[in-house]
Amino acid sequence: MKVTRALQPFFPLCQRLLPIRLAGLSVALLKATALEFAILAGHLLLYPSGITQERRAPASLPAPDGAAQLPTGTRPPVVLLHGFIDNRSVFVLLRRSLVQSGRQQVESLNYSPLTCDIRSAAELLGRHIKEICERTGSDRVDVVGHSLGGLIARYYVQRLGGDSRVRTLVTLGTPHSGTSVVPLANAHPIVRQMRPGSELIEELKRPAPGCRTHFISFWSDLDHLMSPLETACIDHPDLMAQNVQVSGVGHLALPVHPAVATGIRQALDADLPGDEAAARSGGLTVA
Repeated sequence: MKVTRALQPFFPLCQRLLPIRLAGLSVALLKATALEFAILAGHLLLYPSGITQERRAPASLPAPDGAAQLPTGTRPPVVLLHGFIDNRSVFVLLRRSLVQSGRQQVESLNYSPLTCDIRSAAELLGRHIKEICERTGSDRVDVVGHSLGGLIARYYVQRLGGDSRVRTLVTLGTPHSGTSVVPLANAHPIVRQMRPGSELIEELKRPAPGCRTHFISFWSDLDHLMSPLETACIDHPDLMAQNVQVSGVGHLALPVHPAVATGIRQALDADLPGDEAAARSGGLTVA
């Protein structure tokens, strides 16, 4: 991102008043915050367009002897799952990027803003994925979940047997270990489930031997909704997980930023064996 000329005269002053590292962080934080507000304004305009569910193509009848199954090597469908009090409109740019890169089947799922239980939302996701597999003839799908959407998808994969249906799960700013941000929001049961030490978070710490899904978690060093920041990383001995660090991008920008979109496409196109995925789990800076 380029620095605007209007702010350039103030940078030398900032560097004199603050240590160099702190000044650099302040500039990055200022840029990320400005981008967050711009994205929020744009998303508010798009929000009404994503309130209703997507129109689904009618399911086709399977051909005899499994002829309707997709040929080996065909990229699986991608399911996009939004975050808390959001809808599918947050994925407009990411969806376009995936389609332009050759993904022919990209679908979004809206769960109700009145949803009060992550487990129930995970069961809904499971039914949705089963329907997509039956309709497209694909055995498995890839899932991209933003924030709470990633936690719902992980619960489905890890606790409801969804690893048989989900090949790769990409999470964007998801509180895998729980986040303690905004304590006053505890009135909402979903927020309480996303707190460190909650019953649901503890469930996700339980053993998951033989889990077949490959997890890729994008986490940002300027994500204001992840407290601590490392909660957006997956740390589980039984899961094939890769954590990818994104620098200078806020929470709302994760499903929008072009560098993150590139990382997501690369993650979905990769076919890493478990050992290699685990070896690369230290993370990368992509933006």
